[in-house]
Amino acid sequence: MPMEPAWRLSDFDYPLPREQIAQRPVTPRDAARLLVSRPEKVVDGHFTDLTSWLQAGDLLVLNDTRVIPARLHGRKSTGGEVEILLSRPLAAGEEGVWEALLRSHRPVRPGAVVHLAPGFDAEVLGRDGDRYRIGLHVAHGDLEQALERYGALPLPPYIVASDPVENQHRYQTVFACHPGAVAAPTAGLHFTPELLATLDSMGVGRVMATLHVGLGTFQPVRHEDLSTHVMHREFFVLSAEVANAVAATRQAGGRVVAVGTTVARMLESSVGADGRVEARCGETDLFILPGFRFRAVDLLITNFHLPKSTLLMLIAAFVGKGRQERDYAHAVAAGYRFFSYGDANLLFPESAT
Repeated sequence: MPMEPAWRLSDFDYPLPREQIAQRPVTPRDAARLLVSRPEKVVDGHFTDLTSWLQAGDLLVLNDTRVIPARLHGRKSTGGEVEILLSRPLAAGEEGVWEALLRSHRPVRPGAVVHLAPGFDAEVLGRDGDRYRIGLHVAHGDLEQALERYGALPLPPYIVASDPVENQHRYQTVFACHPGAVAAPTAGLHFTPELLATLDSMGVGRVMATLHVGLGTFQPVRHEDLSTHVMHREFFVLSAEVANAVAATRQAGGRVVAVGTTVARMLESSVGADGRVEARCGETDLFILPGFRFRAVDLLITNFHLPKSTLLMLIAAFVGKGRQERDYAHAVAAGYRFFSYGDANLLFPESAT
């Protein structure tokens, strides 16, 4: 068999006009445009057109994580301001211990305490590179309540002109349930209760899995040689219900439709030695590049992703590098809106019929 090429970071770059980076979501959610990518052509439409592309017996797998107010502001005892951006919880047995990014005028050293609000403090426990280990302490109530009261949603850095009130509900999916993400699973943002009900009535199945999206999804890939890239880890729970539904769908000849790259990574991380999806709970650091063989996902719904991002690499793996370049060039020329609040893709694999 021919060897896969040694992929470089520069292989996954593309030009994008700044004005096509979406700053606010469309209303209603399912009015977003939809680019349908098939091997032989691109089809332009709208997200509600999913009812024409999906069929009875297909299975939607959605990520029901909920974005937490992970951006916190406080002061050290010396008075210096500190911004804390929570990344992911650490050490399941130690409630309130998180990995985080810290920003301040002067370095924050281990042992420092950042006062966030009355009865709500963050202690810096250690540091590893640009990531800190912090302990969040709440005197009264629980941590979830404190975050809801004093934290803010951590919007991606490229969204600079949004409405904070609108973001409170539009940067969550309508099925968000389990708090823990610090970024939204953006493919799911386009679904409305009405569209889901229509798909239900068509006989399209639906199950929920949970992956808590971490800040790593926005972190730049730093090395040109992608063989040296270390993928960020994200916690996920894929239940026996999901695994059984995937098996039943496949057995009946239906298609497994991953809603988002998070779901694709969950499903592909849960494939056992026999090729079947298994119930799993843990972390995934699966890094998907062109040449990867997908064994659990038949169709993929996703947004348009940043240049040089691991998410763009996953898309190129699913449809092929040439098709990914074709699709993105078409989307730029046709004025599609990009990134978290942008438009969507429905991707058929290279072998689609």
